[in-house]
Amino acid sequence: MVVGTAGQKITQIGQQFHETVSPELTHLVLRSHLIKTMEGLEGLKHLQLLELYDNMVDELKNLNDGEDGTPGSTLTILDMSYNVIRDMEPVSFCPNLTELYLANNKLKSMAGLKGLSKLRKIDLGANRIRVMDGEELSGLVSLEELWLGKNKIEKIEGLENLKKLRRLDVQSNRISEVENLTSQNDTLEELYLAHNGITSEGITAESGLAQTFPKLNVLDLSRNRIISTAPLAHLISLEELWLSGNKIASFTDVEPLSALGSHGLDTLYLEYNPVADEFEYRKKLAELIASLKQIDATMIGGLAQHGILAARNGGTAETVEEQMRRLQDAAIARAKQQTEAQKKTAE
Repeated sequence: MVVGTAGQKITQIGQQFHETVSPELTHLVLRSHLIKTMEGLEGLKHLQLLELYDNMVDELKNLNDGEDGTPGSTLTILDMSYNVIRDMEPVSFCPNLTELYLANNKLKSMAGLKGLSKLRKIDLGANRIRVMDGEELSGLVSLEELWLGKNKIEKIEGLENLKKLRRLDVQSNRISEVENLTSQNDTLEELYLAHNGITSEGITAESGLAQTFPKLNVLDLSRNRIISTAPLAHLISLEELWLSGNKIASFTDVEPLSALGSHGLDTLYLEYNPVADEFEYRKKLAELIASLKQIDATMIGGLAQHGILAARNGGTAETVEEQMRRLQDAAIARAKQQTEAQKKTAE
C-alpha cells in the first residue's frame, strides 16, 4: 500500500493509523514527507515492508512487540534512508529482515544488527560510522550485500562470518589498505573502494587483493594513490576495472594488466591518471589489452570488439588502422559489385 496524499506533504502518521487501514496490510510506503515520528503501527500483524524514505524521523519506534501485534517481527524490508536517525539498535526487534536501508542518517555505530541472521542486504552509506563492528556483523551469516560508502571508516574488518558476501562497498572512507577479506575470497563479485587513501602497497596485503577472488568481476579503485597495476594482474576474473584518478604515470605501470587480455577484462578506466595524457593513449591500451571493449567512457568500435585483431590470412596481428582500411576496402568492393549487378539488370 502506497498511501496517497494528493500531492500534499503530511507531517504525521497518527497514533490511530492502524485502525484506518486493513489489518491485512503488508506494504506501507510514505516517501518524501515531513513525518517526524513512527507511530500507529500497532496491530499491523502482517506488515512486511515499511518505507519512510526521505522524512524527518529521528528515532526508530513501534518496532518492538506490542499488546495488539508485533509489527517489528513481521517486517522483511525496512527503508528509513534519508532521515535523521542516530540509533539503529531498535532494528534488533526485526529478526526476519532480509533488507535494511538506513543510508543518509546520523548513525555512529552498527548496534542492533547482531541478531539479524536472515539479512541479505544492508545499506548504511552516508552516516558517521567509524568502525566496522565485528561483534555486530558476526550474526549476519546470510548477508550478500554490504554498503558502507561515505562514512569515516579507517579499516576493513569484522567480516569473518560474512561468508556469502557478494558485494562490498566502502568507498569514500578513510581506508589505506585492502585487508581482512579472507572469508570472501570465494564469494566476492563486486568490490567498491573508490575515494580512499589506498596506495599500491595497500593492495598487496595477503588477506586482501593478493588473494585470487575467482568470482570478482568488478573492482573500483578510482581516486586513490595507486602508481602501479602489478598487484592486480592475477585477478583474471575481472570484467571491469576502475582506476581513474590515481597516479599511474606510464604504460610500463599499466603493462602488467596485459595478462588480463587473454581473459575477460572488457572495461578499463584510467582517465585522470598521468598516463591518460600519453600520445595515442587509447590506441596503445587497446593494443596492450586485447580483450578491451571499453576504455574510460568510450566504447571501442565494432572492430571485433577489441582494437587488435587477427587478420584472416594466417592469423597475423593487425592494428586498428589496418583493420579499418581492410574493412573499408571490403565495403568499397561490395559497393562496386552491387553497382555492376544493377547495371547488368538494367541492360
